[in-house]
Amino acid sequence: MSVIQTIRNKGWIMITSIGLVMIIFVIQSAFENGKRGGGIFSNTTTLGKVNGVTINKTEFDDEITFIEKMNGQQASSRDQLISGVWSQEVEKIINQQEYDKLGLVIGDKEFNEIMFDPNTSPLKREFTDSKTGEFKVAEAKTAFARIKKGKSVQDLELIEKVNKGYLEPLIQQSLSQKYAALLQAAAYAPKWLVEKMEADNAAVASITYVSVPYSSIVDSTVKLTEEDILAYAKKHHKQFDKDEESRTINYIGFSTTPSGADTADILKQITDLKADFAATQDAKAYLSKVGSELPYDNEQFTIKSKIKVPNADTIKQLKEGEIFGPYLDASNYTVAKMIKKRTLADSVFCRHILINTNGENAKPDSVAKKTIDSIVLAIQNGLDFRKAMEQFSDDKAATAAPDGGLMKYTSTEIQQKEKFDPDFAKFILFDGKKGERKIVKTKFGYHYIEITEQKNLDEALNVAYLSKPIIASNETVAAAQTAASQFAATSKNKKAFDENALKLNKQPLPSGEIKKMDFSVSSVGAGNDARKMVRWVYDANTGDISEPFEMNDKYVVAVVTNVNKIGLPSVATLRPLVEAQVRNEKKAKQIIDTKFKGATLEAIATNAATAVQRVDSILFSNPFIPSIGMELKVVGAAFNPSLKGKVSEAIAGNGGVFAVRVENIAIKPAASNANSVKHSILQAQKMAAYTSSPAALKKAATIKDNRAQFY
Repeated sequence: MSVIQTIRNKGWIMITSIGLVMIIFVIQSAFENGKRGGGIFSNTTTLGKVNGVTINKTEFDDEITFIEKMNGQQASSRDQLISGVWSQEVEKIINQQEYDKLGLVIGDKEFNEIMFDPNTSPLKREFTDSKTGEFKVAEAKTAFARIKKGKSVQDLELIEKVNKGYLEPLIQQSLSQKYAALLQAAAYAPKWLVEKMEADNAAVASITYVSVPYSSIVDSTVKLTEEDILAYAKKHHKQFDKDEESRTINYIGFSTTPSGADTADILKQITDLKADFAATQDAKAYLSKVGSELPYDNEQFTIKSKIKVPNADTIKQLKEGEIFGPYLDASNYTVAKMIKKRTLADSVFCRHILINTNGENAKPDSVAKKTIDSIVLAIQNGLDFRKAMEQFSDDKAATAAPDGGLMKYTSTEIQQKEKFDPDFAKFILFDGKKGERKIVKTKFGYHYIEITEQKNLDEALNVAYLSKPIIASNETVAAAQTAASQFAATSKNKKAFDENALKLNKQPLPSGEIKKMDFSVSSVGAGNDARKMVRWVYDANTGDISEPFEMNDKYVVAVVTNVNKIGLPSVATLRPLVEAQVRNEKKAKQIIDTKFKGATLEAIATNAATAVQRVDSILFSNPFIPSIGMELKVVGAAFNPSLKGKVSEAIAGNGGVFAVRVENIAIKPAASNANSVKHSILQAQKMAAYTSSPAALKKAATIKDNRAQFY
């Protein structure tokens, strides 16, 4: 007990020491990890939160992996998957919270109706009779019940696939349809609104007006300050407010594309190999030894008319054993060698009877062989081939196919070894002739094949290509890397960056908006290298200069030019978006102050050195005015009864300043009745409810996105 008591008495010293070590470790980690976090206080499992609901990283990654398995997507599309699955999870959480509030569920009876309905069932493809097209409900229910009770590894994997791949999306879709139906059922068109729209649609007006276009003032004479830009943006902030931070960069590139010397070196390499390539008797082994960008198969033939390569006409004329080249083929230097020529059909029609030795209902090899021999004997003794197929063949899909079970394949399809059995292919394309029949053993079993037609016989060629890519040498890449590193080292700020770029006669190029979870940078590149740049951009400040990033065929050095926080963007970002409108506002004020003088249109026209003009038949339902254009404010004035016979105040429109006098407002015969107007209102409201609700719910949600800490 005394030892334990001593530990208790002295324990605080140990705890304090450990605490100090941990603090040092955390501080050190913070410096090493920069602004992206890390260390003991970083959350390693929470990818984000949506209205308080956690999105777990492990489960998120599992979902991505599952989708990759389901769809066969490659790692190169993982960045799109991350974005897509994130949007899917956010939407699912937001929607489910709405469903819960409203008590929306899919009951067992409703689920069964959806699950086994011929129109909606995810099992439809597997349980539809190939002959009648009937959905076999009983078989589908039996199979589904068996799947749910499965305990083996295969069964559990199948259950996960069915649940995630079919059932969950089906349930979400059904709930979404219910929710949308509730929203759309709330559509309402009050009588007063219908009557007003009827009247508006039937209204027609005539006006006289005076206008002075903004183009009458030269743009360069109107000076715009930062205050002008900001004032306009604040006044119309809903158009420009950002709900997500973004940044921009300028960058210059140092090319790693092959130099003239690199190109000459590759040409010499392939020229030196040309003689050996011409002399070799085994092109496949030779190309495997020296390497070639273009694959070669000594059993692959291409119909002459379908050869589409540079210098194809010359290559087609080569005799067996002759070569041509080197020549340029895209970014390769290539030498072509004619290996073999033969006559082949461009397309083949055939049918077959199969006795399985592999897969479902498989028979032992000896039994299958005897069975196929018996079938062949029966056909030779007069049994119809088609009837034999229907009665004996294990390939029911081929038997049920139209045209008597005939199968048509192109020569290209037949030679795709990963999709087409080579033994079957050998007979129908290379060895067999029209009308011939033969027993062929494949990995599937024994086939009795009949070639019914071989069409478009033509010369087919087997050509080998010795092809070497024109790539940059180590010296070229090293020179670009050194130049980029020197540029980055001597560019301490944006001013130095621009000056150094000018010395090198390089123009800094702007990027588009870069967001925190982007996996690509507009005009710069995409993928892992671009992702590294995005991380740097968000660790940096305005004016910071990057180290060189290797990006595709160049090294890139960047400077951060703008950090656009949530809310209004910077003036530099806003200026190209609003300067035309701000300039027009200033022009409008100048025109009104100097030219719009007088109580009548005639007086205003005299002061503005222009003429009074008239427009008839202006439609309220169509805001485009002949000779004026799309001027909504002018249309509004044209249908203002208080302006009849009177001159309006100056109207600053889209293309200039207007003064309007209403001459007449009339009602034309109605083109539509109340029912059609009401229908159009309801349809517009239903469409808006359906299309706008997801964005509205997302905008109202509280979303915490931590993905940038992990990807």
